[in-house]
Amino acid sequence: MLTVDVAKLGLRAGDRVLDLGCGAGRHAFEFYRRGARVVALDHNESDVAGVAAILAAMDDAGEAGPGAVAVAMVGDAYRLPFPDGAFDVVVISEVLEHLHDDRGAIAELDRVLRPGGTLAVTVPRWWPERICWALSDSYHQVKGGHIRIYRRRQLLGRLRERSLRPRATHHAHALHSPYWWLKCLFGPDNDRAAIPRWYHKLLVYDIMRGPWWTRRTERLLNPLLGKSFVVYLTKPDPV
Repeated sequence: MLTVDVAKLGLRAGDRVLDLGCGAGRHAFEFYRRGARVVALDHNESDVAGVAAILAAMDDAGEAGPGAVAVAMVGDAYRLPFPDGAFDVVVISEVLEHLHDDRGAIAELDRVLRPGGTLAVTVPRWWPERICWALSDSYHQVKGGHIRIYRRRQLLGRLRERSLRPRATHHAHALHSPYWWLKCLFGPDNDRAAIPRWYHKLLVYDIMRGPWWTRRTERLLNPLLGKSFVVYLTKPDPV
C-alpha cells in the first residue's frame, strides 16, 4: 500500500533514492523493484532489520530491477550521513508529524537532494486527523506519537522556506480514515471491538487483493476523505 504515487516522482532505473523513515519498507521495496539505488533509513533498529531481510529475499527471488542496489540502515533525520546532493529522489512518508524539529529535518532533506531532484512528502491530512485527536487522546499521546497536525498551507510554507517548489499534490487512503475514527471511538488498544475488526478485515482484503470496486471507491473518495496529504516538490538548480 503505497502513499506516494511513484509515477509522479519521475523515477528512472539507476536513480539514487532515499526513503527516510522507511518503517516497514513499503516504498523502498517498490523503488528496488524499479531498478533504483535505494537507501532505506529509519531510527528503529527492528524495522531496519526487517527491511534488510526482505530486501535480501527480494534479491534471492530475482525481484530487484536491473542494476538495483539497496541498503537498509539506522540513522537520524537531523544528521543524515550523506554528502550534499547525494540523491535524485527523497521520500519522507508519514514522518514529519512525529518530529519536534521538523524544520531541521526538512533542511537535511533539502541538503542531501541534488538540484533538480524530486522530494515527496506525506503527512496525515488535517481534518481526518483532527477527528482522531478529538475522539481519543491515547491515539496520539504515546511515545513517538503524532505531535502536530499540519494544515496544507503550514506544510507547504515550511517546505518553501527551503526554496523547494511544489509541483503536484493529492490525497490518499480514503478507506483508512473511517477505520481510524472507529479505532479511536472504541479505543486504539481495544482489539476486541467487532466493528473496527470487521473494517480491518476489509482493509486487509483491499491491500492483498486490490479488487476493482475498492480501488475505484478509494479513488473517488480520496479528494474528500483521503487520510494522507501528499506533495511533490522540485529542488531548483542554483542560479
